[in-house]
Amino acid sequence: MNIEIGKPAPDFTLYDSAKNKITLSDMKGHSVLLLFFPLAFTSTCTAELCSIRDNISFYNKMNATVFGISVDSLHTLAKFKSEQSLNFSLLSDFNKDVSSLYDSLYEMFGYNMKGVSKRSAFVIDKNGIIRYAEILENASEQPNFKNITLILEGLK
Repeated sequence: MNIEIGKPAPDFTLYDSAKNKITLSDMKGHSVLLLFFPLAFTSTCTAELCSIRDNISFYNKMNATVFGISVDSLHTLAKFKSEQSLNFSLLSDFNKDVSSLYDSLYEMFGYNMKGVSKRSAFVIDKNGIIRYAEILENASEQPNFKNITLILEGLK
């Protein structure tokens, strides 16, 4: 699927690390920040998600719900969330459907791993419209959180 700013965000349902079913379209009325990340427990992913944890008050103030999404299992994500004291939901895209839907899937990752989520960020407004999309080819880079902040402030 081709993700375009100004178009409706593709809907999906995934389970979070606490085994709750989360459906994107149920989030209407709130801004949403989707952060796809390659693998739990890796250095860049940990740094990225811990920066969200440390700044969650900003996202709350913007009435934005944050979801981290990876192809890791529910159990791996639960342990990662607990060990890093993450204060937002991590969703398992173990079957790789949502990562594919958002053009955020590496065909081949390091060590010949196939089908790992690309690091990417999407801001979706309260009406379900994509307002920001950033898909990174280099997994060691992080999304431009300055731009994400500006978009969320504009949606408030």
